[in-house]
Amino acid sequence: MKTKTKKKGRGLKITAIVLAAIIFVIGVCVLITYISSEANIKYAKSVETVKIENQLKPEIDPETGFWTFKCDRDFRVMQLTDVHIGGGFLSIQKDNWALNAVANLITDQKPDLVIVTGDIGFPVPFIAGTFNNLTPVKEFSSLMEKLGVYWTFVYGNHDTEVYSYYTRDDIDRYYNEKIAGGEFKYCLYKSSFSGTIDGYEGIEADAGYGNTVINVKNSEGVITQSMFILDSHSYEKGFFQDYDHMHKCQIDWYEKTVKELNALNKTKLGLTGDVMTLKSLAFFHIPMSEYKDAYKEWYDNGQKDTESVQLKYGVMGEDLDGEWVYCGVTEDELFETMMRLNSTQGVFCGHDHYNNFSLFYKKPTDDHSIRLTYGMSIDYLAYFGIAKKTAQRGCTMITVKTDGSFDCFGYRLVDKTIID
Repeated sequence: MKTKTKKKGRGLKITAIVLAAIIFVIGVCVLITYISSEANIKYAKSVETVKIENQLKPEIDPETGFWTFKCDRDFRVMQLTDVHIGGGFLSIQKDNWALNAVANLITDQKPDLVIVTGDIGFPVPFIAGTFNNLTPVKEFSSLMEKLGVYWTFVYGNHDTEVYSYYTRDDIDRYYNEKIAGGEFKYCLYKSSFSGTIDGYEGIEADAGYGNTVINVKNSEGVITQSMFILDSHSYEKGFFQDYDHMHKCQIDWYEKTVKELNALNKTKLGLTGDVMTLKSLAFFHIPMSEYKDAYKEWYDNGQKDTESVQLKYGVMGEDLDGEWVYCGVTEDELFETMMRLNSTQGVFCGHDHYNNFSLFYKKPTDDHSIRLTYGMSIDYLAYFGIAKKTAQRGCTMITVKTDGSFDCFGYRLVDKTIID
């Protein structure tokens, strides 16, 4: 019995030592994560503010409730996507590279507005070393506020994973508090349409967060461009199970809002009848299935244009033996609604980090095209080996003309090359 007592006592000591070692390691990791994050925030606050001559200042339009820029010149939008700040002890250096890349791009291009189409954060624990998805938000917002350029974002699937510390509702509340408190002076994030919507069933009732519009108006009060910011959600079937789609309640809200803004335009212009005067663009993270349909049609045609597809620039850089385009698993009616309303001229998404093509697409029964564009990504972290690759890294610049038309090009970071 004495021998067994000694063995039991020795086992308890070993268990205690192991637990103490685990707690110590976790503590060290947490400490390193905190120190590294503070270092990146300090770096973000040290960059030079971007000097933009006659910088436009947006206001909430009492007529629409949306952020609005008053502008009688070309309006320049920068699309950033998949910044992928890990915010943990494993991603310290790559997070700094990502912040530096964003600062360089914005300083080079001096846009009127920056729109991030998802995945500001990538707090995947075995890659970043943390579950804390608020840390990337703090690092990125510190940088953007110091740069002094107006900005907003849509959520991506990695911004609020099921294992993350904070939900979309939590992050939404964080931004709203910072904006209301005056700490975020340049952030135009707004949840104009969010939460669970009555009158819809199941997943189609989930509007997500951050759905809103940013308008550009001329001095006559006419909206020359409406930019729809939409939440494309994350996974339809739970933890890493199939990418989601745009839900019915959002598509209906989009249609309702287009019609309301168009009615205001018609009043300003003194027009009557069934005429669409509103020009618009749409920004979200997960691409529509039409991205895949269009590129596949072009590719299967010997990589040549067809009657339905005209490639403007860029490449499909994802694995040709894989999915090509990682769109939502369920078909939705967003593209068809856009075509029917004839307001939205262009769509900008992210999600697939090596895809950066831009093309015009219509279906055989359609009488006009919509330009579908992938933003060039920032990502140094998520894809294995992507930190050393440079052809896909950069931003997308969108120029909105005073007549509501637009054009865009890719801008590669490594050699400051325009891709159009």
